[in-house]
Amino acid sequence: MDFMKRAIQIAKEGVNNNGGPFGAVVVRKGKIIAESYNQVTLSNDPTAHAEVLAIRKACSMLNTFDLSGCDIYSSCEPCPMCLGAMYWARINKLYYSATREDAEDAGFDDSVIYKEFTLLHDDRKLITTRMKDAEALAPFELWKSKGNKICY
Repeated sequence: MDFMKRAIQIAKEGVNNNGGPFGAVVVRKGKIIAESYNQVTLSNDPTAHAEVLAIRKACSMLNTFDLSGCDIYSSCEPCPMCLGAMYWARINKLYYSATREDAEDAGFDDSVIYKEFTLLHDDRKLITTRMKDAEALAPFELWKSKGNKICY
């Protein structure tokens, strides 16, 4: 099976089902583990991007948070959130077809987010304030001392 063609087909299904024009397929050992299209408007969830949903499904199917050995095929170059999710999930390889410029031409402009990452907190559009608290490090200290933790 051509996994990229499947990701693009899923993206078209998304449009036909009132979702977004993005599709993703997670593959392991030559088999599709999970797939999804963008469902932001269908679920009123701004994180319901195709790649994130496919990663969630793959983790559920494999009963793990670690997708090492899995590849992801995305109909379009992933946004910063989806790219971050791929790193957290330890996806082995990313394949994409359309570019972020193609997405921008269709009305999906992530360039603001990419630019924001390069700015200092005070220069970002998202007002960011650090609130120091004496207990801020307590959860980390508890984590470091926990003997039976599952590291991720």
